[in-house]
Amino acid sequence: MPTAAPAAAPARAVPPELARSWLLVSALEEDLDAAWRAGADQLVLDLEDGVDPSLKDAARAVVVERLSGGRRAWVRVNGRASEHWRRDVDALRGLPGLAGVWLSKTESGTQVTETADRLGGDVPVVALVESALGVEEAVGTARARGCFRLAFGSADYRLDTATGAGEVAMGYPRSRLVVASRIGGLPGPVDGPTLGTGHAALREAAEAAAQLGLTGKLCLEAGQVDVVNEALSPTRTDVAWARRFLADFDARGRKVRDSGDLPRLGRAERIERLARAFGVEPR
Repeated sequence: MPTAAPAAAPARAVPPELARSWLLVSALEEDLDAAWRAGADQLVLDLEDGVDPSLKDAARAVVVERLSGGRRAWVRVNGRASEHWRRDVDALRGLPGLAGVWLSKTESGTQVTETADRLGGDVPVVALVESALGVEEAVGTARARGCFRLAFGSADYRLDTATGAGEVAMGYPRSRLVVASRIGGLPGPVDGPTLGTGHAALREAAEAAAQLGLTGKLCLEAGQVDVVNEALSPTRTDVAWARRFLADFDARGRKVRDSGDLPRLGRAERIERLARAFGVEPR
C-alpha cells in the first residue's frame, strides 16, 4: 500500500483553487480564533444554516468586524431566494478580509453572477449545489461569470431527493459536478461534509470522492482538517514516481517514446504541482 502523505503544515498558504480542506464554522462560534488556528486550507464563516434566523443580524455584524480587523476568510451567505441574501452580500461588499463567498442553494448561473456583481465584480463565488435542480443545472452554473468553484451540499441534496448516503447513491451528483467543473474550466469541486463518523470513515469518504475527481472537502470540525488534507494530497510514493519520471523525461530531451508518455507526463506534472503546493516530499 502506498505511503500516505503528511498533512500540510498550517503555516503553508494553499491557494483556494487547490484547497483541500474548507472548515465551515458558524459566525457565532464562541472561539472563532481557534478556527483560524485549525490549519485548514481555507476557512468559511457561516451566515446560513449554522445561524438561527433570529440571530442573522448579529452573525453578520461579527463577520464584518472580523473581516475589517485583519482576519481573512470566506463567508457562506444565504441563498439567492432568501430574504437574507441581499443583506449578507451588501454587508460583505468591500471588506478587506473577504476572500470570497459560498453561495448557498445555487440552482442557476444567474444566481452566481448576480451575487458576484453585487459584491463588486471581483469577489470569487463558490456555488454550493444542494438540490436536484442545482445538480442538473451545474454546467450552466460552472460556466457563469463569477463562478470560481463548485461545491456539493450533500446533506440538503439527500433531503431534496430522498437519496441514501452510500457511494453508489452519491456517485451521480458528485460526478455531475466534476464533469461540469471541467466543462466550465474550474478547479475540481469541493465535496460535502462527512457527518457523525470517525476518522477512518472520513478518510475513506475523502478518498472515494477523490477517485471521482473532487479535490476538496467541507469540514465541520477542526479535528477533520488533517485527515482531509492527508487524504486529498498526493502520497509520498506518488511524488517519488512523478519526480523520477520528470527527471528521466528531461534527461532524454523531453522526447516522447510511446503513446503512454504524454498521459504519464500530465499526471506527473500535476502531482509535482500539488506536492509543491502542499509541501509533500518523497521518502
